[in-house]
Amino acid sequence: SASLPSGVTTFSPLRILATAEVLSIGKKLNEGKTNPEKILLQFKDQITAGNAVRKNHLGQVKAAISNKITSCVFQLLQEASVKTAFTRKSFAAPECEMIPTEWVCRRIATDSFFKRNPDDKEGYKFYPPKVEMFFKDDASNDPQSSEEQLTALKFCFGELLIEIVLADVIDNDSWRLCPSVDGSQQKDKQPHQDLKEGSRWLKKNLEWVAEREELLLKLESLCGMAVLVGSTSDLGHCEKIKKACGNLELQVTSVHKGPDKTLRIKGECEGDGIPTVFVAVAGRRNGLGPVTSGNTAYPVISSDWGAQDVWSSPRLPSGLSCSTTLSPEGSAQFAAQIFGLNNHLLWASILNTWIFLKQVDKEIRERNL
Repeated sequence: SASLPSGVTTFSPLRILATAEVLSIGKKLNEGKTNPEKILLQFKDQITAGNAVRKNHLGQVKAAISNKITSCVFQLLQEASVKTAFTRKSFAAPECEMIPTEWVCRRIATDSFFKRNPDDKEGYKFYPPKVEMFFKDDASNDPQSSEEQLTALKFCFGELLIEIVLADVIDNDSWRLCPSVDGSQQKDKQPHQDLKEGSRWLKKNLEWVAEREELLLKLESLCGMAVLVGSTSDLGHCEKIKKACGNLELQVTSVHKGPDKTLRIKGECEGDGIPTVFVAVAGRRNGLGPVTSGNTAYPVISSDWGAQDVWSSPRLPSGLSCSTTLSPEGSAQFAAQIFGLNNHLLWASILNTWIFLKQVDKEIRERNL
């Protein structure tokens, strides 16, 4: 494996959970004190249609692959900091009291949405994705609900300390998955519901989904962030950038006093084949960012720690593009957003900003009560 030049940090958003052997019914899980709060989720070798009105047994085909798909999905959700009931690959999960509410995220108008809204055009794409709520009740055919109805229920848990997590399973029965535009290559269970295909087709599609889903967890593309420091007086600002990024090696270079070294570092970063964002930190007159930008096609961020010196960065000669921020954390965030365009795990982790704001808002409101 190629070594990284000095001054480059590699984003590592993927922290795969420890692989555990698959549990099976009848196998001893523990001896002595056990955990009564944990249960074993077991999949069935059957497929349903019409809210479980029609059921078909598929032999020893579906359960193992469905467990594999669900495990991958829940690991992806955990990498995005979504709280779930998933605790290990064998799928022993905390016992949860299920709230009969289902959230459906739609990117395309089809199936039940199109049946409820026949005047809409089937295949219409929602930007952003449309989120709907349903009350889980097979007898009533899962009637559609709303956020207002959920609020009106006024859930009260007394003095119990609880946490709401994403539970149940997410497998190939939980979505509509079609790699083709015309819908002719559907990989979920809908063709089975429409009585078009049998169990042989189902097994083939389940394996197709499981194989590609595992690839989502095997992200091999690296991305780096090279921080160029003008002088030792800039190190305090750089340490804040380092804290926001994680592991980071700093290298001091002055474009005014040693431009050859600056361009050499830049050349090393370009030559390793790893997508890189340059962050230039130099107090007073910051020529480090603009000069770097003028000599590379890679993105460059000028991170100025002195507000009085900021005007040396935005007023650039023609042909240069170098963004400027006073925030060290903002530099790291901007670099992550650039990499997130091609890194789905990093992209998902950036969305945690919304969750953080909700948590802060809740704390402030509770403080004012």
